[in-house]
Amino acid sequence: MGQREVGFLPEVEINTARLGILPMFSKSGYATIVPVRNMSRALKFYTEALGGKLVYRGEGDMKDYWASVKVGREEFWLTAPEKREKRDLAYSVFLVKDIRAAVKELQGRGVKFQLAEKMSEETKVEGPIAHEKFGAAAFLKDSEGNLLMVWQNNPPM
Repeated sequence: MGQREVGFLPEVEINTARLGILPMFSKSGYATIVPVRNMSRALKFYTEALGGKLVYRGEGDMKDYWASVKVGREEFWLTAPEKREKRDLAYSVFLVKDIRAAVKELQGRGVKFQLAEKMSEETKVEGPIAHEKFGAAAFLKDSEGNLLMVWQNNPPM
């Protein structure tokens, strides 16, 4: 199955000096370290459900401890820590142009989304998607229970 980007944002030129970003980071990539309990299950989720590409998996004793998967332009570094980490508000966000299309494609790959919650009087809930004036969000968990978010700016970028 080939990797297909549905609705993901194109690269955007950003004035990094104005944002105070160091020049060395202005064109850097981004990786998220994700704790996993079962490396094979996590690799299946990130490659099959999210359409990522395996970049590297540890060998020998490291086989079930370390792997890198590229999803879009970014990498997820899957690691199996010795003890379970609790993360309440640390999660990765996929920026998309069309949240409905992204959610539909992921659901077609077997991804289950959380029901959207009404955050304010203005929130419009559409299944797993919560629409606000400034954007729309849908939350899901990966195969290891880590929270991920799909986000669309309003108006779409």
